[in-house]
Amino acid sequence: MSEQQDQNGAQFAMQRIYMKDSSFESPRSPQSFRGEWNPAVNLELNSRHTQLEENVHEVVLSVTVTARNDAEEILYLAEVQQAGIFTAVGFEQEALERALGTFCPQVLFPYAREAIDGMVTKGSFPALMLAPVNFDALYEQARAQAAQQDGAPH
Repeated sequence: MSEQQDQNGAQFAMQRIYMKDSSFESPRSPQSFRGEWNPAVNLELNSRHTQLEENVHEVVLSVTVTARNDAEEILYLAEVQQAGIFTAVGFEQEALERALGTFCPQVLFPYAREAIDGMVTKGSFPALMLAPVNFDALYEQARAQAAQQDGAPH
């Protein structure tokens, strides 16, 4: 178990990391192996968290990769839901939300990235090494969008 404690006495620990769900589809195989390989690759990331019990949270990072050819046909679709159980004690609500929305997905992403790459190569496609993701920036962007939507007239 990995544990961190800050100067205010707040404690954060990782209890477990596991794959919750995974899927790989290659609807155009074997035709997709013919011709030049130059797909458009789209990456979608989502995370959610659920309180399991007091101070214990499950965080699920969903990673979906879709590769399409020039005709916009799906060559492959790979999806992983990588999850973890985290203990957080002594955090103010805003700090807890930030930790669950940034730190936890950052911990889970390398596992999801490895699983996606493994599925893609087992599907007989070239290896796919996803670039690192700045979850702090994504979290701030999501907060700004939520604030903008809350301020919009109904």
